[in-house]
Amino acid sequence: MIRYFLHKAGYALLTLFGVVTVIFFLFTILPGDPARMMLDQNENSEQLAIIRKKYGFDKPVSTQYMYYLNDLSPVSLHSKFPDDYTFLSEGKYNAARLFSIGNNELVLKTPYLRESFQKSGKKVSEIIGNTLPNTFLLALAAIIIAVIFGILLGIVSAVYKDTVTDRLIALISTLGMSIPSFFSAILFAWVFGFVLHEYTNLNMTGSLYEVDDFGEGSFIQWKNIILPAVVLGIRPLGVVIQLMRNALLETFSQDYIRTARAKGLSEWQVIRKHALKNSMNPVVTAISGWFASMLAGAVFVEFIFGWNGLGKEIVEALSNLDLPVIMGSVIVIAATFVIINILVDLVYAWLDPKIRLQ
Repeated sequence: MIRYFLHKAGYALLTLFGVVTVIFFLFTILPGDPARMMLDQNENSEQLAIIRKKYGFDKPVSTQYMYYLNDLSPVSLHSKFPDDYTFLSEGKYNAARLFSIGNNELVLKTPYLRESFQKSGKKVSEIIGNTLPNTFLLALAAIIIAVIFGILLGIVSAVYKDTVTDRLIALISTLGMSIPSFFSAILFAWVFGFVLHEYTNLNMTGSLYEVDDFGEGSFIQWKNIILPAVVLGIRPLGVVIQLMRNALLETFSQDYIRTARAKGLSEWQVIRKHALKNSMNPVVTAISGWFASMLAGAVFVEFIFGWNGLGKEIVEALSNLDLPVIMGSVIVIAATFVIINILVDLVYAWLDPKIRLQ
Protein backbone atom coordinates (compact mmCIF):
# COMPACT_ATOMS: atom_id res chain seq x y z
CA MET A 1 0.00 0.00 0.00
CA ILE A 2 2.88 2.36 0.84
CA ARG A 3 4.55 1.59 -2.50
CA TYR A 4 1.28 2.27 -4.30
CA PHE A 5 0.92 5.61 -2.48
CA LEU A 6 4.49 6.65 -3.34
CA HIS A 7 3.85 5.72 -6.97
CA LYS A 8 0.73 7.94 -7.09
CA ALA A 9 2.45 10.75 -5.16
CA GLY A 10 5.31 10.74 -7.68
CA TYR A 11 2.89 11.14 -10.58
CA ALA A 12 1.11 13.90 -8.65
CA LEU A 13 4.34 15.85 -8.12
CA LEU A 14 5.24 15.55 -11.80
CA THR A 15 1.77 16.78 -12.75
CA LEU A 16 2.00 19.79 -10.43
CA PHE A 17 5.51 20.55 -11.68
CA GLY A 18 4.18 20.60 -15.23
CA VAL A 19 1.27 22.87 -14.26
CA VAL A 20 3.58 25.30 -12.43
CA THR A 21 5.99 25.40 -15.37
CA VAL A 22 3.28 26.07 -17.96
CA ILE A 23 1.58 28.68 -15.78
CA PHE A 24 4.82 30.52 -15.04
CA PHE A 25 6.02 30.84 -18.64
CA LEU A 26 2.51 31.55 -19.95
CA PHE A 27 1.99 34.49 -17.62
CA THR A 28 5.59 35.70 -17.53
CA ILE A 29 6.42 35.90 -21.23
CA LEU A 30 3.07 36.84 -22.83
CA PRO A 31 1.39 39.64 -20.80
CA GLY A 32 4.13 42.29 -20.80
CA ASP A 33 6.09 44.12 -18.13
CA PRO A 34 4.77 43.08 -14.67
CA ALA A 35 6.42 46.08 -13.03
CA ARG A 36 4.31 48.47 -15.13
CA MET A 37 1.20 46.44 -14.30
CA MET A 38 1.89 46.80 -10.59
CA LEU A 39 2.28 50.57 -10.90
CA ASP A 40 -0.84 50.80 -13.12
CA GLN A 41 1.04 52.75 -15.83
CA ASN A 42 1.71 55.61 -13.34
CA GLU A 43 5.41 55.02 -13.07
CA ASN A 44 8.78 56.64 -13.52
CA SER A 45 12.15 55.05 -14.15
CA GLU A 46 13.15 55.04 -10.46
CA GLN A 47 9.92 53.34 -9.36
CA LEU A 48 10.26 50.75 -12.11
CA ALA A 49 13.82 49.97 -11.07
CA ILE A 50 12.79 49.54 -7.40
CA ILE A 51 9.88 47.24 -8.27
CA ARG A 52 11.96 45.14 -10.66
CA LYS A 53 14.69 44.76 -8.03
CA LYS A 54 12.25 43.89 -5.24
CA TYR A 55 10.39 41.18 -7.17
CA GLY A 56 13.29 39.86 -9.23
CA PHE A 57 11.89 41.13 -12.55
CA ASP A 58 15.35 42.46 -13.45
CA LYS A 59 16.70 38.90 -13.68
CA PRO A 60 16.63 36.59 -16.73
CA VAL A 61 13.47 34.50 -17.17
CA SER A 62 15.34 31.33 -16.20
CA THR A 63 16.38 32.91 -12.89
CA GLN A 64 12.85 34.18 -12.26
CA TYR A 65 11.61 30.63 -12.87
CA MET A 66 14.00 29.24 -10.25
CA TYR A 67 12.85 31.99 -7.84
CA TYR A 68 9.24 30.94 -8.41
CA LEU A 69 9.98 27.27 -7.78
CA ASN A 70 11.90 28.27 -4.66
CA ASP A 71 8.90 30.30 -3.45
CA LEU A 72 6.51 27.40 -3.98
CA SER A 73 8.72 24.70 -2.49
CA PRO A 74 8.08 23.83 1.21
CA VAL A 75 11.84 23.35 1.63
CA SER A 76 13.71 26.24 0.05
CA LEU A 77 17.02 28.07 0.00
CA HIS A 78 17.22 31.74 0.98
CA SER A 79 19.99 34.33 0.89
CA LYS A 80 21.34 36.06 4.00
CA PHE A 81 21.83 39.33 2.11
CA PRO A 82 18.94 41.86 2.36
CA ASP A 83 19.43 43.05 -1.24
CA ASP A 84 18.68 39.61 -2.69
CA TYR A 85 15.16 38.62 -3.74
CA THR A 86 15.29 35.41 -1.69
CA PHE A 87 16.21 37.21 1.55
CA LEU A 88 14.14 35.83 4.44
CA SER A 89 12.41 39.10 5.32
CA GLU A 90 9.72 39.42 7.98
CA GLY A 91 6.17 39.18 6.67
CA LYS A 92 7.20 37.74 3.31
CA TYR A 93 7.66 34.09 4.29
CA ASN A 94 6.27 32.04 7.16
CA ALA A 95 9.40 29.96 7.62
CA ALA A 96 11.42 27.99 10.16
CA ARG A 97 15.20 27.99 9.67
CA LEU A 98 16.79 24.55 9.43
CA PHE A 99 20.54 25.20 8.90
CA SER A 100 22.98 27.45 7.03
CA ILE A 101 24.78 26.61 3.79
CA GLY A 102 27.44 29.25 3.22
CA ASN A 103 25.67 32.56 2.54
CA ASN A 104 22.27 30.85 2.31
CA GLU A 105 19.80 29.27 4.70
CA LEU A 106 17.71 26.16 4.19
CA VAL A 107 14.21 26.75 5.59
CA LEU A 108 10.92 24.94 6.00
CA LYS A 109 7.98 27.13 5.01
CA THR A 110 4.47 27.29 3.64
CA PRO A 111 4.39 27.79 -0.18
CA TYR A 112 4.66 31.48 -1.02
CA LEU A 113 2.29 32.51 -3.84
CA ARG A 114 3.61 36.08 -3.89
CA GLU A 115 1.59 39.30 -3.64
CA SER A 116 -1.28 40.79 -5.61
CA PHE A 117 -0.40 43.46 -8.15
CA GLN A 118 -3.64 45.39 -7.59
CA LYS A 119 -4.48 44.97 -3.89
CA SER A 120 -1.73 46.95 -2.20
CA GLY A 121 0.69 44.08 -1.84
CA LYS A 122 -1.82 41.74 -0.19
CA LYS A 123 -0.62 38.15 -0.20
CA VAL A 124 -2.20 35.86 -2.78
CA SER A 125 -2.46 33.13 -0.13
CA GLU A 126 -4.67 35.43 1.97
CA ILE A 127 -6.90 36.23 -1.02
CA ILE A 128 -7.30 32.55 -1.85
CA GLY A 129 -7.81 31.67 1.81
CA ASN A 130 -10.69 34.16 2.04
CA THR A 131 -12.46 32.97 -1.13
CA LEU A 132 -11.72 29.25 -1.50
CA PRO A 133 -14.00 28.14 1.40
CA ASN A 134 -16.98 29.79 -0.34
CA THR A 135 -16.17 27.99 -3.59
CA PHE A 136 -15.69 24.70 -1.72
CA LEU A 137 -19.09 25.12 -0.03
CA LEU A 138 -20.74 25.92 -3.36
CA ALA A 139 -19.15 22.89 -5.05
CA LEU A 140 -20.20 20.65 -2.15
CA ALA A 141 -23.80 21.86 -2.34
CA ALA A 142 -23.82 21.36 -6.12
CA ILE A 143 -22.46 17.82 -5.95
CA ILE A 144 -24.97 16.89 -3.22
CA ILE A 145 -27.82 18.10 -5.45
CA ALA A 146 -26.38 16.20 -8.42
CA VAL A 147 -25.92 12.97 -6.45
CA ILE A 148 -29.33 12.91 -4.75
CA PHE A 149 -31.42 13.80 -7.79
CA GLY A 150 -29.11 11.98 -10.21
CA ILE A 151 -29.40 8.66 -8.38
CA LEU A 152 -33.17 8.99 -7.94
CA LEU A 153 -33.80 9.91 -11.58
CA GLY A 154 -31.35 7.24 -12.75
CA ILE A 155 -33.26 4.59 -10.80
CA VAL A 156 -36.60 5.79 -12.21
CA SER A 157 -35.14 5.83 -15.72
CA ALA A 158 -33.82 2.26 -15.39
CA VAL A 159 -37.06 0.91 -13.88
CA TYR A 160 -39.17 2.51 -16.62
CA LYS A 161 -36.76 1.72 -19.45
CA ASP A 162 -37.88 2.76 -22.97
CA THR A 163 -41.02 4.53 -21.70
CA VAL A 164 -42.01 8.18 -22.00
CA THR A 165 -40.60 8.76 -18.50
CA ASP A 166 -37.24 7.29 -19.51
CA ARG A 167 -37.07 9.43 -22.65
CA LEU A 168 -38.04 12.58 -20.72
CA ILE A 169 -35.31 11.98 -18.13
CA ALA A 170 -32.81 11.27 -20.94
CA LEU A 171 -33.76 14.60 -22.52
CA ILE A 172 -33.21 16.40 -19.21
CA SER A 173 -29.79 14.81 -18.68
CA THR A 174 -28.71 15.55 -22.27
CA LEU A 175 -29.71 19.20 -21.97
CA GLY A 176 -27.95 19.43 -18.62
CA MET A 177 -24.69 18.13 -20.09
CA SER A 178 -24.83 20.26 -23.26
CA ILE A 179 -25.98 23.71 -22.07
CA PRO A 180 -23.03 25.96 -21.04
CA SER A 181 -22.95 26.89 -17.36
CA PHE A 182 -22.82 30.64 -18.00
CA PHE A 183 -26.01 30.45 -20.10
CA SER A 184 -27.77 28.37 -17.44
CA ALA A 185 -26.65 30.85 -14.78
CA ILE A 186 -28.09 33.84 -16.68
CA LEU A 187 -31.34 31.97 -17.38
CA PHE A 188 -31.84 30.77 -13.80
CA ALA A 189 -30.94 34.16 -12.33
CA TRP A 190 -33.47 35.93 -14.57
CA VAL A 191 -36.30 33.40 -14.22
CA PHE A 192 -36.08 32.47 -10.53
CA GLY A 193 -34.38 35.59 -9.19
CA PHE A 194 -36.34 38.22 -11.14
CA VAL A 195 -39.46 36.92 -12.94
CA LEU A 196 -40.53 34.55 -10.15
CA HIS A 197 -38.93 36.43 -7.27
CA GLU A 198 -42.34 37.03 -5.68
CA TYR A 199 -42.82 33.26 -5.34
CA THR A 200 -39.25 32.01 -4.84
CA ASN A 201 -37.94 34.88 -2.68
CA LEU A 202 -34.53 34.24 -4.27
CA ASN A 203 -32.09 36.96 -5.33
CA MET A 204 -30.47 37.32 -8.74
CA THR A 205 -27.11 37.95 -7.09
CA GLY A 206 -25.71 37.56 -3.61
CA SER A 207 -22.98 35.81 -1.66
CA LEU A 208 -22.93 33.68 1.48
CA TYR A 209 -22.30 36.69 3.72
CA GLU A 210 -24.32 39.87 3.38
CA VAL A 211 -23.87 43.16 5.19
CA ASP A 212 -26.58 44.19 7.64
CA ASP A 213 -28.75 47.12 6.47
CA PHE A 214 -27.77 49.10 9.55
CA GLY A 215 -24.05 48.47 9.12
CA GLU A 216 -23.84 46.37 12.26
CA GLY A 217 -21.90 43.51 10.70
CA SER A 218 -22.59 40.66 8.30
CA PHE A 219 -24.85 37.62 8.42
CA ILE A 220 -25.14 34.34 6.53
CA GLN A 221 -27.76 34.29 3.77
CA TRP A 222 -28.20 30.59 2.97
CA LYS A 223 -30.80 31.13 0.25
CA ASN A 224 -28.16 32.76 -1.96
CA ILE A 225 -26.45 29.39 -2.46
CA ILE A 226 -29.54 27.72 -3.98
CA LEU A 227 -29.45 29.08 -7.54
CA PRO A 228 -25.66 28.89 -8.12
CA ALA A 229 -25.55 25.39 -6.59
CA VAL A 230 -28.38 24.19 -8.84
CA VAL A 231 -26.74 25.68 -11.95
CA LEU A 232 -23.33 24.26 -11.05
CA GLY A 233 -24.88 20.85 -10.37
CA ILE A 234 -26.81 20.58 -13.65
CA ARG A 235 -23.96 19.10 -15.71
CA PRO A 236 -22.85 16.44 -13.17
CA LEU A 237 -26.54 15.70 -12.61
CA GLY A 238 -26.89 14.65 -16.25
CA VAL A 239 -23.78 12.47 -16.00
CA VAL A 240 -24.92 10.77 -12.77
CA ILE A 241 -28.36 10.03 -14.25
CA GLN A 242 -26.89 8.26 -17.27
CA LEU A 243 -24.27 6.37 -15.26
CA MET A 244 -26.83 5.25 -12.69
CA ARG A 245 -29.30 4.14 -15.35
CA ASN A 246 -26.74 2.16 -17.38
CA ALA A 247 -25.18 0.55 -14.30
CA LEU A 248 -28.58 -0.52 -12.95
CA LEU A 249 -29.66 -1.97 -16.28
CA GLU A 250 -26.46 -4.01 -16.42
CA THR A 251 -26.99 -5.16 -12.82
CA PHE A 252 -30.61 -6.12 -13.53
CA SER A 253 -29.34 -8.69 -16.06
CA GLN A 254 -27.31 -10.58 -13.41
CA ASP A 255 -28.40 -13.99 -12.12
CA TYR A 256 -28.61 -12.94 -8.47
CA ILE A 257 -31.14 -10.24 -9.37
CA ARG A 258 -33.31 -12.84 -11.12
CA THR A 259 -33.01 -15.01 -8.01
CA ALA A 260 -34.07 -12.15 -5.76
CA ARG A 261 -37.10 -11.48 -7.91
CA ALA A 262 -37.97 -15.18 -7.97
CA LYS A 263 -38.05 -15.15 -4.17
CA GLY A 264 -40.92 -12.67 -4.35
CA LEU A 265 -39.07 -9.48 -3.38
CA SER A 266 -40.64 -6.26 -4.60
CA GLU A 267 -38.83 -4.16 -7.22
CA TRP A 268 -37.89 -1.57 -4.58
CA GLN A 269 -36.44 -4.27 -2.29
CA VAL A 270 -34.44 -5.71 -5.18
CA ILE A 271 -33.01 -2.29 -5.99
CA ARG A 272 -32.33 -1.24 -2.39
CA LYS A 273 -30.88 -4.51 -1.07
CA HIS A 274 -29.10 -5.94 -4.12
CA ALA A 275 -28.80 -3.75 -7.22
CA LEU A 276 -28.07 -0.27 -5.92
CA LYS A 277 -24.88 -1.01 -3.99
CA ASN A 278 -23.34 -2.95 -6.89
CA SER A 279 -24.17 -0.14 -9.33
CA MET A 280 -22.51 2.71 -7.44
CA ASN A 281 -18.87 2.28 -8.54
CA PRO A 282 -19.10 4.34 -11.77
CA VAL A 283 -21.15 6.99 -9.94
CA VAL A 284 -18.52 7.31 -7.18
CA THR A 285 -15.80 7.68 -9.81
CA ALA A 286 -17.72 10.42 -11.61
CA ILE A 287 -18.53 12.26 -8.38
CA SER A 288 -14.89 12.44 -7.30
CA GLY A 289 -13.80 13.83 -10.67
CA TRP A 290 -16.65 16.32 -10.93
CA PHE A 291 -16.17 17.67 -7.42
CA ALA A 292 -12.56 18.57 -8.18
CA SER A 293 -13.40 20.09 -11.56
CA MET A 294 -16.21 22.18 -10.05
CA LEU A 295 -13.64 24.34 -8.27
CA ALA A 296 -12.52 25.50 -11.73
CA GLY A 297 -15.94 25.31 -13.35
CA ALA A 298 -17.48 27.70 -10.83
CA VAL A 299 -15.74 30.72 -12.39
CA PHE A 300 -18.59 32.04 -14.55
CA VAL A 301 -21.33 30.83 -12.20
CA GLU A 302 -19.82 32.75 -9.28
CA PHE A 303 -19.29 35.85 -11.37
CA ILE A 304 -22.87 35.94 -12.69
CA PHE A 305 -24.46 35.29 -9.29
CA GLY A 306 -22.04 37.58 -7.43
CA TRP A 307 -20.87 34.72 -5.22
CA ASN A 308 -17.63 35.81 -3.51
CA GLY A 309 -15.59 32.72 -4.23
CA LEU A 310 -12.33 31.87 -5.94
CA GLY A 311 -13.99 31.80 -9.38
CA LYS A 312 -15.21 35.38 -9.09
CA GLU A 313 -11.77 36.39 -7.83
CA ILE A 314 -10.15 34.83 -10.91
CA VAL A 315 -12.46 36.76 -13.27
CA GLU A 316 -11.62 40.04 -11.52
CA ALA A 317 -7.91 39.21 -11.57
CA LEU A 318 -8.08 38.51 -15.31
CA SER A 319 -9.80 41.83 -15.99
CA ASN A 320 -7.15 43.66 -13.91
CA LEU A 321 -4.18 41.58 -15.16
CA ASP A 322 -3.42 40.61 -11.57
CA LEU A 323 -1.06 37.83 -12.62
CA PRO A 324 0.01 36.47 -9.19
CA VAL A 325 -3.64 35.93 -8.19
CA ILE A 326 -4.38 34.12 -11.47
CA MET A 327 -1.27 31.96 -11.21
CA GLY A 328 -1.80 31.14 -7.53
CA SER A 329 -5.47 30.29 -8.07
CA VAL A 330 -4.73 27.93 -10.96
CA ILE A 331 -2.01 26.19 -8.97
CA VAL A 332 -4.28 25.76 -5.93
CA ILE A 333 -7.10 24.36 -8.09
CA ALA A 334 -4.66 21.95 -9.80
CA ALA A 335 -3.25 20.84 -6.43
CA THR A 336 -6.76 20.27 -5.07
CA PHE A 337 -7.68 18.22 -8.15
CA VAL A 338 -4.55 16.08 -7.78
CA ILE A 339 -5.06 15.52 -4.03
CA ILE A 340 -8.68 14.47 -4.47
CA ASN A 341 -7.73 12.01 -7.19
CA ILE A 342 -4.99 10.52 -5.01
CA LEU A 343 -7.45 10.06 -2.14
CA VAL A 344 -9.96 8.38 -4.46
CA ASP A 345 -7.24 6.06 -5.82
CA LEU A 346 -6.22 5.13 -2.28
CA VAL A 347 -9.82 4.35 -1.35
CA TYR A 348 -10.16 2.12 -4.43
CA ALA A 349 -6.88 0.37 -3.60
CA TRP A 350 -8.07 -0.23 -0.04
CA LEU A 351 -11.41 -1.61 -1.23
CA ASP A 352 -9.94 -3.69 -4.07
CA PRO A 353 -6.37 -4.96 -3.46
CA LYS A 354 -6.12 -6.06 -7.13
CA ILE A 355 -5.85 -2.39 -8.14
CA ARG A 356 -2.53 -2.09 -6.30
CA LEU A 357 -1.05 -4.79 -8.56
CA GLN A 358 -1.87 -2.99 -11.82
